[in-house]
Amino acid sequence: MTNFPENFLWGASSSAFQIEGGWDEDGKGMTVADYNSFKRSDKQADSKVASDFYHHWKEDIDLMKEMGMKAYRFSLSWARIIPDGDGEVNQKGIDFYNRVINYLLEQGIQPLVTLYHFDLPYALVEKYNGWECRDCAFAFERYARVCYQAFGDRVKYWQMINEQNLMIRVNNRMNIYTEDDWEADRMRAQMDYHMFLGHALAVNACHELVEGGKAAPAVSSTCTYPLTNKPEDVWAAKMNDWLKTNYCLEMHINGEYPGYYMRYLKERNIVPKMEEGDAEILKSAKIDYIALNYYRTLCASYLPADEEHPVGSRVFRGNEVDFDQYGYCRDEKNENLKASEYGAQIDPMGLRIVLNEYYRRYHLPLIITENGLGMADELTEDGRVHDDYRIDYLRGHIQAISDAIDDGVEMMGYCPWSVMDLLSSHQGFRKRYGFIYINRDDFNLKDLGRIKKDSFYWYQNVIKTNGENL
Repeated sequence: MTNFPENFLWGASSSAFQIEGGWDEDGKGMTVADYNSFKRSDKQADSKVASDFYHHWKEDIDLMKEMGMKAYRFSLSWARIIPDGDGEVNQKGIDFYNRVINYLLEQGIQPLVTLYHFDLPYALVEKYNGWECRDCAFAFERYARVCYQAFGDRVKYWQMINEQNLMIRVNNRMNIYTEDDWEADRMRAQMDYHMFLGHALAVNACHELVEGGKAAPAVSSTCTYPLTNKPEDVWAAKMNDWLKTNYCLEMHINGEYPGYYMRYLKERNIVPKMEEGDAEILKSAKIDYIALNYYRTLCASYLPADEEHPVGSRVFRGNEVDFDQYGYCRDEKNENLKASEYGAQIDPMGLRIVLNEYYRRYHLPLIITENGLGMADELTEDGRVHDDYRIDYLRGHIQAISDAIDDGVEMMGYCPWSVMDLLSSHQGFRKRYGFIYINRDDFNLKDLGRIKKDSFYWYQNVIKTNGENL
Protein backbone atom coordinates (compact mmCIF):
# COMPACT_ATOMS: atom_id res chain seq x y z
CA MET A 1 0.00 0.00 0.00
CA THR A 2 1.21 3.49 -0.84
CA ASN A 3 1.74 5.89 2.06
CA PHE A 4 1.38 8.99 -0.12
CA PRO A 5 -1.71 11.04 0.80
CA GLU A 6 -4.70 10.81 -1.57
CA ASN A 7 -4.39 14.50 -2.46
CA PHE A 8 -0.61 14.35 -2.98
CA LEU A 9 0.43 16.80 -5.69
CA TRP A 10 2.38 14.72 -8.21
CA GLY A 11 3.74 17.15 -10.76
CA ALA A 12 6.79 18.59 -12.47
CA SER A 13 8.51 21.95 -12.76
CA SER A 14 9.97 24.55 -15.11
CA SER A 15 10.88 28.24 -15.15
CA ALA A 16 9.90 31.03 -17.54
CA PHE A 17 13.26 31.99 -19.02
CA GLN A 18 14.33 28.36 -19.47
CA ILE A 19 11.20 27.15 -21.23
CA GLU A 20 9.16 29.95 -22.78
CA GLY A 21 11.16 31.54 -25.59
CA GLY A 22 9.31 34.44 -27.18
CA TRP A 23 11.76 36.53 -25.21
CA ASP A 24 10.74 39.88 -26.73
CA GLU A 25 7.30 39.04 -28.12
CA ASP A 26 4.08 40.84 -27.25
CA GLY A 27 5.76 43.55 -25.23
CA LYS A 28 8.01 41.45 -22.98
CA GLY A 29 11.09 43.24 -21.61
CA MET A 30 14.61 41.87 -21.31
CA THR A 31 15.64 40.18 -18.05
CA VAL A 32 18.92 39.53 -16.26
CA ALA A 33 18.54 35.88 -17.33
CA ASP A 34 18.18 36.96 -20.98
CA TYR A 35 21.19 39.27 -20.68
CA ASN A 36 23.33 36.49 -19.20
CA SER A 37 22.19 33.95 -21.78
CA PHE A 38 22.98 36.29 -24.69
CA LYS A 39 26.56 36.62 -23.43
CA ARG A 40 26.89 32.87 -24.09
CA SER A 41 25.00 32.77 -27.41
CA ASP A 42 28.21 31.82 -29.24
CA LYS A 43 28.73 28.83 -26.93
CA GLN A 44 25.23 27.40 -26.44
CA ALA A 45 21.51 27.99 -26.81
CA ASP A 46 20.08 31.17 -25.31
CA SER A 47 16.64 32.21 -24.04
CA LYS A 48 15.31 33.56 -27.36
CA VAL A 49 13.55 30.30 -28.24
CA ALA A 50 14.42 27.91 -25.37
CA SER A 51 11.78 25.12 -25.47
CA ASP A 52 9.29 27.46 -27.20
CA PHE A 53 6.56 26.88 -24.63
CA TYR A 54 5.27 30.35 -25.57
CA HIS A 55 4.01 28.88 -28.87
CA HIS A 56 3.48 25.24 -27.79
CA TRP A 57 1.79 25.72 -24.38
CA LYS A 58 -1.48 23.99 -25.27
CA GLU A 59 0.26 20.95 -26.76
CA ASP A 60 2.62 20.84 -23.78
CA ILE A 61 -0.20 20.97 -21.22
CA ASP A 62 -1.92 18.15 -23.11
CA LEU A 63 1.24 16.08 -22.55
CA MET A 64 1.20 17.00 -18.84
CA LYS A 65 -2.39 15.77 -18.71
CA GLU A 66 -1.43 12.55 -20.50
CA MET A 67 1.35 11.96 -17.95
CA GLY A 68 -1.27 12.38 -15.21
CA MET A 69 0.23 15.42 -13.51
CA LYS A 70 -1.82 16.81 -10.61
CA ALA A 71 0.24 20.00 -10.39
CA TYR A 72 2.52 22.11 -12.56
CA ARG A 73 5.07 24.30 -10.84
CA PHE A 74 6.18 27.11 -13.15
CA SER A 75 7.27 30.73 -12.92
CA LEU A 76 5.85 33.91 -14.36
CA SER A 77 8.17 36.29 -16.17
CA TRP A 78 8.12 39.59 -14.28
CA ALA A 79 9.26 41.35 -17.49
CA ARG A 80 6.43 39.80 -19.51
CA ILE A 81 3.91 41.27 -17.08
CA ILE A 82 5.71 44.56 -16.27
CA PRO A 83 8.34 44.98 -19.02
CA ASP A 84 10.42 47.62 -17.20
CA GLY A 85 9.86 46.12 -13.75
CA ASP A 86 7.93 48.94 -12.11
CA GLY A 87 6.06 50.77 -14.89
CA GLU A 88 3.07 49.93 -17.05
CA VAL A 89 1.42 46.52 -16.88
CA ASN A 90 1.53 44.59 -20.17
CA GLN A 91 -1.96 43.18 -20.76
CA LYS A 92 -0.67 40.74 -23.39
CA GLY A 93 1.52 39.16 -20.71
CA ILE A 94 -1.44 38.85 -18.34
CA ASP A 95 -3.49 37.33 -21.18
CA PHE A 96 -0.83 34.70 -21.93
CA TYR A 97 -0.65 33.48 -18.35
CA ASN A 98 -4.43 33.53 -18.06
CA ARG A 99 -4.63 31.17 -21.04
CA VAL A 100 -2.04 28.86 -19.48
CA ILE A 101 -3.67 28.86 -16.03
CA ASN A 102 -7.18 28.35 -17.38
CA TYR A 103 -6.12 25.45 -19.59
CA LEU A 104 -4.19 23.80 -16.75
CA LEU A 105 -7.30 23.94 -14.58
CA GLU A 106 -9.46 22.59 -17.43
CA GLN A 107 -7.11 19.60 -17.53
CA GLY A 108 -7.33 19.10 -13.77
CA ILE A 109 -3.78 20.37 -13.11
CA GLN A 110 -3.17 22.64 -10.14
CA PRO A 111 -0.97 25.67 -11.00
CA LEU A 112 1.84 26.26 -8.47
CA VAL A 113 3.25 29.66 -9.37
CA THR A 114 6.67 31.16 -8.64
CA LEU A 115 6.83 34.93 -9.01
CA TYR A 116 10.57 35.32 -9.60
CA HIS A 117 12.98 32.66 -10.88
CA PHE A 118 16.37 34.32 -11.63
CA ASP A 119 14.87 36.72 -14.21
CA LEU A 120 14.80 40.24 -12.79
CA PRO A 121 13.69 42.79 -15.42
CA TYR A 122 16.93 44.26 -16.77
CA ALA A 123 15.47 47.77 -16.63
CA LEU A 124 15.65 47.51 -12.82
CA VAL A 125 19.39 46.77 -13.09
CA GLU A 126 19.82 49.92 -15.16
CA LYS A 127 17.60 51.97 -12.86
CA TYR A 128 18.53 50.69 -9.37
CA ASN A 129 21.32 48.13 -9.80
CA GLY A 130 18.53 45.71 -9.03
CA TRP A 131 18.21 44.43 -5.49
CA GLU A 132 20.96 46.67 -4.14
CA CYS A 133 18.31 49.41 -3.92
CA ARG A 134 15.36 48.94 -1.55
CA ASP A 135 13.07 50.39 -4.24
CA CYS A 136 13.42 47.01 -5.94
CA ALA A 137 11.70 45.35 -2.96
CA PHE A 138 8.68 47.61 -3.39
CA ALA A 139 8.70 47.10 -7.17
CA PHE A 140 8.54 43.35 -6.43
CA GLU A 141 5.63 43.87 -4.03
CA ARG A 142 3.73 45.82 -6.72
CA TYR A 143 4.42 43.09 -9.29
CA ALA A 144 3.21 40.45 -6.80
CA ARG A 145 -0.01 42.42 -6.22
CA VAL A 146 -0.61 42.67 -9.96
CA CYS A 147 -0.25 38.86 -10.21
CA TYR A 148 -2.49 38.15 -7.22
CA GLN A 149 -5.20 40.40 -8.61
CA ALA A 150 -4.94 38.88 -12.08
CA PHE A 151 -4.62 35.18 -11.15
CA GLY A 152 -5.37 34.80 -7.41
CA ASP A 153 -8.96 33.71 -7.96
CA ARG A 154 -7.56 30.51 -9.53
CA VAL A 155 -3.98 30.17 -8.24
CA LYS A 156 -3.74 29.39 -4.51
CA TYR A 157 -0.17 28.10 -4.10
CA TRP A 158 2.52 30.76 -4.53
CA GLN A 159 6.28 30.78 -4.16
CA MET A 160 7.71 34.27 -4.00
CA ILE A 161 11.37 33.79 -4.99
CA ASN A 162 13.12 30.71 -6.32
CA GLU A 163 16.38 29.83 -4.57
CA GLN A 164 17.20 33.23 -3.12
CA ASN A 165 19.86 31.53 -1.00
CA LEU A 166 21.57 30.08 -4.10
CA MET A 167 20.96 33.01 -6.46
CA ILE A 168 22.69 35.39 -4.05
CA ARG A 169 25.91 33.32 -4.34
CA VAL A 170 26.12 33.68 -8.15
CA ASN A 171 27.48 37.10 -9.10
CA ASN A 172 26.11 37.38 -12.63
CA ARG A 173 22.57 36.45 -11.48
CA MET A 174 22.78 39.42 -9.12
CA ASN A 175 24.65 41.68 -11.60
CA ILE A 176 27.67 41.90 -9.28
CA TYR A 177 30.73 42.62 -11.41
CA THR A 178 33.23 44.28 -9.05
CA GLU A 179 36.74 42.81 -8.75
CA ASP A 180 36.85 43.74 -5.04
CA ASP A 181 35.83 40.64 -3.05
CA TRP A 182 34.79 42.62 0.02
CA GLU A 183 32.68 45.01 -2.06
CA ALA A 184 31.04 42.04 -3.79
CA ASP A 185 30.12 40.57 -0.40
CA ARG A 186 28.82 43.94 0.83
CA MET A 187 26.57 44.24 -2.24
CA ARG A 188 25.53 40.60 -1.83
CA ALA A 189 24.45 41.11 1.78
CA GLN A 190 22.46 44.25 0.94
CA MET A 191 20.77 42.61 -2.05
CA ASP A 192 19.92 39.55 0.04
CA TYR A 193 18.36 41.74 2.70
CA HIS A 194 16.23 43.62 0.18
CA MET A 195 15.06 40.31 -1.28
CA PHE A 196 13.99 39.24 2.22
CA LEU A 197 12.08 42.51 2.53
CA GLY A 198 10.44 42.07 -0.88
CA HIS A 199 9.60 38.46 -0.03
CA ALA A 200 7.90 39.51 3.21
CA LEU A 201 5.91 42.25 1.47
CA ALA A 202 4.78 39.75 -1.17
CA VAL A 203 3.78 37.16 1.47
CA ASN A 204 1.62 39.70 3.27
CA ALA A 205 0.06 40.85 0.00
CA CYS A 206 -0.77 37.23 -0.86
CA HIS A 207 -2.66 36.79 2.40
CA GLU A 208 -4.41 40.12 1.85
CA LEU A 209 -5.49 39.61 -1.77
CA VAL A 210 -5.75 35.85 -2.42
CA GLU A 211 -8.61 34.12 -0.66
CA GLY A 212 -7.17 30.88 0.72
CA GLY A 213 -3.76 31.82 -0.66
CA LYS A 214 -0.69 29.91 0.55
CA ALA A 215 2.73 31.55 0.38
CA ALA A 216 6.23 30.06 0.60
CA PRO A 217 9.87 30.52 -0.29
CA ALA A 218 11.46 27.97 -2.64
CA VAL A 219 14.89 27.32 -1.14
CA SER A 220 17.86 25.45 -2.50
CA SER A 221 18.28 22.83 0.23
CA THR A 222 21.67 21.67 1.46
CA CYS A 223 22.70 18.63 3.44
CA THR A 224 26.41 18.60 4.30
CA TYR A 225 28.32 15.68 5.81
CA PRO A 226 31.57 16.13 7.74
CA LEU A 227 34.65 14.77 5.97
CA THR A 228 35.75 13.09 9.22
CA ASN A 229 34.44 12.74 12.77
CA LYS A 230 36.81 15.44 13.98
CA PRO A 231 34.68 17.91 15.94
CA GLU A 232 35.85 20.84 13.80
CA ASP A 233 34.78 19.00 10.61
CA VAL A 234 31.37 18.29 12.13
CA TRP A 235 31.07 21.98 12.96
CA ALA A 236 32.20 22.91 9.41
CA ALA A 237 29.45 20.73 7.91
CA LYS A 238 26.83 22.41 10.08
CA MET A 239 28.13 25.88 9.20
CA ASN A 240 28.01 25.06 5.48
CA ASP A 241 24.29 24.28 5.81
CA TRP A 242 23.58 27.20 8.12
CA LEU A 243 25.39 29.84 6.06
CA LYS A 244 24.04 28.65 2.71
CA THR A 245 20.46 27.62 3.50
CA ASN A 246 19.27 27.59 7.10
CA TYR A 247 19.84 31.31 7.70
CA CYS A 248 17.44 31.95 4.81
CA LEU A 249 14.70 29.71 6.18
CA GLU A 250 15.14 31.20 9.66
CA MET A 251 14.82 34.70 8.24
CA HIS A 252 11.63 33.76 6.39
CA ILE A 253 10.12 32.10 9.45
CA ASN A 254 11.39 34.25 12.33
CA GLY A 255 11.77 37.57 10.54
CA GLU A 256 15.34 38.19 11.71
CA TYR A 257 18.85 36.95 11.02
CA PRO A 258 19.95 34.12 13.33
CA GLY A 259 22.85 34.95 15.63
CA TYR A 260 25.46 32.93 13.73
CA TYR A 261 24.64 34.76 10.51
CA MET A 262 24.73 38.18 12.11
CA ARG A 263 28.13 37.22 13.55
CA TYR A 264 29.35 36.39 10.05
CA LEU A 265 28.02 39.72 8.67
CA LYS A 266 29.80 41.60 11.45
CA GLU A 267 33.04 39.66 10.91
CA ARG A 268 33.04 40.77 7.29
CA ASN A 269 31.79 44.28 8.17
CA ILE A 270 28.92 43.88 5.70
CA VAL A 271 25.83 44.22 7.90
CA PRO A 272 23.18 45.54 5.49
CA LYS A 273 21.43 48.87 5.95
CA MET A 274 18.01 48.38 7.51
CA GLU A 275 15.33 51.01 7.98
CA GLU A 276 12.86 51.64 10.76
CA GLY A 277 9.74 49.57 10.24
CA ASP A 278 11.52 46.79 8.32
CA ALA A 279 11.65 44.50 11.34
CA GLU A 280 7.87 44.73 11.75
CA ILE A 281 7.34 43.82 8.07
CA LEU A 282 9.77 40.89 8.25
CA LYS A 283 8.23 39.49 11.43
CA SER A 284 4.64 39.89 10.23
CA ALA A 285 5.10 37.77 7.09
CA LYS A 286 4.10 34.22 8.00
CA ILE A 287 4.79 31.56 5.38
CA ASP A 288 2.35 28.66 5.02
CA TYR A 289 4.61 25.89 3.69
CA ILE A 290 8.18 25.31 2.56
CA ALA A 291 9.03 24.57 -1.07
CA LEU A 292 12.48 23.08 -1.49
CA ASN A 293 14.75 22.11 -4.34
CA TYR A 294 17.03 19.12 -3.79
CA TYR A 295 19.64 17.66 -6.15
CA ARG A 296 22.63 16.41 -4.14
CA THR A 297 24.50 16.50 -0.84
CA LEU A 298 27.81 18.11 0.06
CA CYS A 299 30.79 17.27 2.24
CA ALA A 300 32.98 19.67 4.22
CA SER A 301 36.09 19.95 6.32
CA TYR A 302 37.17 22.81 8.55
CA LEU A 303 39.13 25.58 6.81
CA PRO A 304 40.97 27.81 9.30
CA ALA A 305 41.39 31.51 8.62
CA ASP A 306 44.86 33.05 8.51
CA GLU A 307 46.50 36.44 8.00
CA GLU A 308 46.12 36.24 4.24
CA HIS A 309 42.55 34.91 4.37
CA PRO A 310 40.38 36.68 6.98
CA VAL A 311 37.46 34.85 8.56
CA GLY A 312 34.39 34.77 6.34
CA SER A 313 36.26 35.39 3.07
CA ARG A 314 35.50 33.07 0.17
CA VAL A 315 37.50 31.12 -2.38
CA PHE A 316 36.01 29.52 -5.48
CA ARG A 317 37.91 26.34 -6.36
CA GLY A 318 35.06 24.64 -8.20
CA ASN A 319 32.01 26.83 -8.75
CA GLU A 320 30.31 29.89 -7.31
CA VAL A 321 27.70 27.86 -5.46
CA ASP A 322 29.97 25.51 -3.47
CA PHE A 323 32.61 28.00 -2.38
CA ASP A 324 35.01 27.50 0.51
CA GLN A 325 34.80 29.96 3.41
CA TYR A 326 37.79 30.66 5.63
CA GLY A 327 37.12 30.15 9.31
CA TYR A 328 34.19 27.89 8.42
CA CYS A 329 34.28 25.20 5.75
CA ARG A 330 36.03 23.72 2.74
CA ASP A 331 34.05 21.86 0.05
CA GLU A 332 35.15 18.21 -0.22
CA LYS A 333 34.31 15.20 -2.36
CA ASN A 334 32.30 12.47 -0.65
CA GLU A 335 34.04 9.23 -1.64
CA ASN A 336 30.96 7.21 -0.61
CA LEU A 337 28.70 8.60 -3.35
CA LYS A 338 28.51 8.29 -7.12
CA ALA A 339 28.13 11.47 -9.17
CA SER A 340 26.35 12.38 -12.39
CA GLU A 341 28.42 13.21 -15.47
CA TYR A 342 28.06 16.87 -14.46
CA GLY A 343 29.48 16.29 -10.98
CA ALA A 344 26.37 16.30 -8.75
CA GLN A 345 26.68 13.55 -6.14
CA ILE A 346 23.59 11.34 -6.06
CA ASP A 347 22.18 10.78 -2.59
CA PRO A 348 18.49 9.91 -1.93
CA MET A 349 19.21 9.45 1.79
CA GLY A 350 20.21 13.11 1.94
CA LEU A 351 16.68 14.03 0.86
CA ARG A 352 15.19 12.02 3.73
CA ILE A 353 17.57 13.81 6.12
CA VAL A 354 16.65 17.26 4.76
CA LEU A 355 12.89 16.61 4.88
CA ASN A 356 13.11 15.38 8.46
CA GLU A 357 15.32 18.26 9.56
CA TYR A 358 13.15 20.99 8.04
CA TYR A 359 9.92 19.51 9.32
CA ARG A 360 11.20 18.97 12.89
CA ARG A 361 12.67 22.47 12.96
CA TYR A 362 9.93 24.51 11.32
CA HIS A 363 6.73 22.39 11.63
CA LEU A 364 5.43 23.43 8.21
CA PRO A 365 4.22 21.19 5.37
CA LEU A 366 6.79 20.58 2.63
CA ILE A 367 6.69 20.27 -1.14
CA ILE A 368 9.61 19.42 -3.39
CA THR A 369 9.64 21.88 -6.28
CA GLU A 370 12.83 20.66 -7.97
CA ASN A 371 14.69 17.35 -7.99
CA GLY A 372 16.18 15.68 -11.02
CA LEU A 373 19.10 14.34 -13.01
CA GLY A 374 20.68 16.32 -15.82
CA MET A 375 22.25 14.12 -18.51
CA ALA A 376 23.17 14.28 -22.18
CA ASP A 377 20.18 12.20 -23.34
CA GLU A 378 20.43 10.46 -26.71
CA LEU A 379 17.60 10.32 -29.22
CA THR A 380 17.81 6.89 -30.89
CA GLU A 381 17.25 6.22 -34.59
CA ASP A 382 13.75 4.93 -33.86
CA GLY A 383 12.86 8.22 -32.11
CA ARG A 384 13.08 7.05 -28.48
CA VAL A 385 14.97 8.23 -25.39
CA HIS A 386 15.95 5.39 -23.05
CA ASP A 387 16.72 7.23 -19.79
CA ASP A 388 16.82 4.39 -17.27
CA TYR A 389 19.42 6.38 -15.28
CA ARG A 390 16.83 9.12 -14.71
CA ILE A 391 14.20 6.59 -13.66
CA ASP A 392 16.67 5.08 -11.16
CA TYR A 393 17.48 8.53 -9.78
CA LEU A 394 13.84 9.56 -9.37
CA ARG A 395 12.82 6.17 -7.96
CA GLY A 396 15.41 6.45 -5.20
CA HIS A 397 14.31 9.97 -4.29
CA ILE A 398 10.59 9.14 -4.30
CA GLN A 399 11.36 6.21 -1.98
CA ALA A 400 13.19 8.66 0.29
CA ILE A 401 10.06 10.85 0.37
CA SER A 402 7.99 7.78 1.26
CA ASP A 403 10.43 7.01 4.08
CA ALA A 404 10.17 10.61 5.32
CA ILE A 405 6.37 10.35 5.34
CA ASP A 406 6.74 7.22 7.49
CA ASP A 407 9.00 9.31 9.75
CA GLY A 408 6.05 11.67 10.26
CA VAL A 409 6.95 14.43 7.79
CA GLU A 410 3.95 16.23 6.30
CA MET A 411 4.48 16.18 2.52
CA MET A 412 2.28 18.09 0.08
CA GLY A 413 3.76 17.06 -3.23
CA TYR A 414 6.64 16.26 -5.55
CA CYS A 415 7.44 18.31 -8.66
CA PRO A 416 10.73 17.11 -10.16
CA TRP A 417 12.87 19.13 -12.52
CA SER A 418 11.81 19.23 -15.23
CA VAL A 419 8.61 18.63 -17.10
CA MET A 420 10.49 18.84 -20.40
CA ASP A 421 14.01 19.58 -21.59
CA LEU A 422 14.84 23.22 -21.15
CA LEU A 423 17.66 25.74 -21.30
CA SER A 424 20.45 24.99 -18.84
CA SER A 425 22.32 28.12 -17.79
CA HIS A 426 25.77 26.66 -18.46
CA GLN A 427 25.13 23.64 -20.69
CA GLY A 428 22.34 24.87 -22.97
CA PHE A 429 20.47 21.87 -24.41
CA ARG A 430 23.34 19.43 -23.91
CA LYS A 431 22.26 18.86 -20.30
CA ARG A 432 18.68 17.58 -20.21
CA TYR A 433 16.37 16.95 -17.27
CA GLY A 434 12.93 16.49 -18.79
CA PHE A 435 10.36 13.72 -19.04
CA ILE A 436 9.77 15.09 -22.55
CA TYR A 437 12.59 15.42 -25.06
CA ILE A 438 12.70 18.66 -27.04
CA ASN A 439 14.02 17.95 -30.51
CA ARG A 440 16.58 20.71 -30.85
CA ASP A 441 20.20 21.24 -29.99
CA ASP A 442 22.13 24.36 -29.09
CA PHE A 443 22.39 25.81 -32.60
CA ASN A 444 19.78 23.91 -34.61
CA LEU A 445 16.12 24.32 -33.71
CA LYS A 446 15.15 21.29 -35.89
CA ASP A 447 11.39 20.79 -35.54
CA LEU A 448 11.16 21.46 -31.77
CA GLY A 449 9.23 18.20 -31.61
CA ARG A 450 8.04 16.83 -28.27
CA ILE A 451 9.10 13.21 -27.69
CA LYS A 452 8.06 11.20 -24.63
CA LYS A 453 11.06 9.58 -22.91
CA ASP A 454 10.94 6.24 -21.14
CA SER A 455 10.80 8.22 -17.87
CA PHE A 456 7.55 9.82 -19.08
CA TYR A 457 5.79 6.45 -19.13
CA TRP A 458 7.40 5.36 -15.87
CA TYR A 459 6.32 8.54 -14.04
CA GLN A 460 2.86 8.24 -15.58
CA ASN A 461 2.50 4.88 -13.81
CA VAL A 462 3.95 6.24 -10.54
CA ILE A 463 1.28 8.95 -10.52
CA LYS A 464 -1.49 6.54 -11.56
CA THR A 465 -0.66 4.26 -8.62
CA ASN A 466 -0.06 7.18 -6.22
CA GLY A 467 3.52 6.09 -5.70
CA GLU A 468 2.85 2.40 -5.17
CA ASN A 469 4.58 1.19 -8.33
CA LEU A 470 8.13 2.54 -8.39
